[in-house]
Amino acid sequence: MRSDNTKKGDARAPNRSLLKAIGVTDSEMKKPFIAVVNSWTEFIPGHIHLDKVAEAVKAGIRNAGGVPFEFHTIGICDGIAMGHEGMKYSLPSREAIEDTIEIMIQGQQMDGMVMVTSCDKITPGHLMAAGRLDIPTMVVTGGPMLPGYVDDKYTDLVSVFEGVGSCQSGAVSSEKLKQLEDMCCCGAGSCAGMFTANTMACMTEALGLSLPGCATAHAVDAKKMRMAKDTGERLVELVKEGVTARQIVTEKSFENAIMVDLAVGGSTNTTLHLPAIAHEFGIELPLEKFDELSKTTPHLIGLRPGGENFMLDFERAGGVHAIMKRLKTKLNLDEKTITGKTVGENVDEFMIYNPKLNARIITTLEAPLHEEGGIAVLKGNLAPDGAVVKQAAVDEKMLRHTGPARVFDSEEDAMSTIMKGGIKSGDVVVIRYEGPKGGPGMREMLSPTSAIAGMGLIDSVALITDGRFSGGTRGPCIGHISPEAYEGGPIGLIKEGDIIEIDMPGRKLELNVSDEELEKRRADFKPVEKEVTGYLSRYRKTVSSANRGAIRD
Repeated sequence: MRSDNTKKGDARAPNRSLLKAIGVTDSEMKKPFIAVVNSWTEFIPGHIHLDKVAEAVKAGIRNAGGVPFEFHTIGICDGIAMGHEGMKYSLPSREAIEDTIEIMIQGQQMDGMVMVTSCDKITPGHLMAAGRLDIPTMVVTGGPMLPGYVDDKYTDLVSVFEGVGSCQSGAVSSEKLKQLEDMCCCGAGSCAGMFTANTMACMTEALGLSLPGCATAHAVDAKKMRMAKDTGERLVELVKEGVTARQIVTEKSFENAIMVDLAVGGSTNTTLHLPAIAHEFGIELPLEKFDELSKTTPHLIGLRPGGENFMLDFERAGGVHAIMKRLKTKLNLDEKTITGKTVGENVDEFMIYNPKLNARIITTLEAPLHEEGGIAVLKGNLAPDGAVVKQAAVDEKMLRHTGPARVFDSEEDAMSTIMKGGIKSGDVVVIRYEGPKGGPGMREMLSPTSAIAGMGLIDSVALITDGRFSGGTRGPCIGHISPEAYEGGPIGLIKEGDIIEIDMPGRKLELNVSDEELEKRRADFKPVEKEVTGYLSRYRKTVSSANRGAIRD
């Protein structure tokens, strides 16, 4: 056992003495030491119940003859950080979380780990650490929040964000906005649609690192606690079997995850996180892989924000493995999973308890919602290295759009103009210097996209950025434009009124300005330098482009 480095032999008497100071017995010294890596905090709705989930995991570890040791990682709630300087720390926190886990696991020489995690950057940070450390690993994701209920219909956090724009335009009253504020987020769990947090939980299950059904088991459901206990027990068996994370997750596992992502219409943030996770597993996952698979993987379920169904509907219809049953002929079925069975065996054994609901909520390969998957990668003279859009959440009439650029060098400047009614039908809002280096930190921009939607402009105004969008964003919103403005990308050369052409079916994003004019502008170009200190200053020096997953070089 790895933990023998800290506890075996006469020379380790001082080490054992310190372990005994925290209550470890002589009999426990002979058992596997298992880390419970918990992202519990009091800041995040998706995390506030994870202390209870971790207790269930530890019970399972003890049941199976292991000794659990719990420690906590940091976490930022993207919803609370949205729209201000705090969001600059969200994506950079991913690597900080990974580093923290490495420090703890290597410093204490744990034999295996169960990761108890939830939410947008926290789950990716945990999965990156799993790939880097390559020890026996399983993951329990915290589960979705139940939807809210206002005006006789389900609601979620995006309902509140879009309510801000609706209130500003006079479509709803301040009293109605207060009602949405009070009732849309009703307790523990990650926000109730297929936003980034729940997308990444689905990716974890599709990769084979969490038990079938884990991603959609809701935070308040006792099923989550039972699965947590089962996970603790199974992890001890993985340690005894010597099965590590890299023996589970392969290049074909990532292909499976991408296909699930495309079928469920997941967040565009997966095009940042999956390549970064793959990198830590020693696998190169180019952005083009998403587009390649999107052309052959249909979109099968209409989940918020790209549809009207909530995660609760998805759970009742069978969740991730129900989608995998639909995709069975396309998946790599021989890949291993933490259950000890292959993907194909897990899919065959997975029970659908509500077949009528399953048939209504999840479409078939023969009659999908969309022939292509939820994500498209666009290229052109405006995005030579690529840009990303959630095409499943775009109205058909906006799949192609040409309009004048309205140019802003920060989210705040754009938001101010939007809220004052300064954006008109047909415009293309350009928000730049929000990329990994330019921000720095590559902020999500749910506030401006939701304000545009709330004002009734989502089907007539496009938004493009070198930053990124929340998984809750809908409409013709194109992010991750690479190279970013700070690094001299063409988005930094756009002038107010330039005509921008978007062609999602043709995978094109073009600036209708001549090459000669662009060269003149490039000769005079000087990037906007946003002064930063501390962690963000160090992050700017090491982070790579968005098309590579914003990994640290």
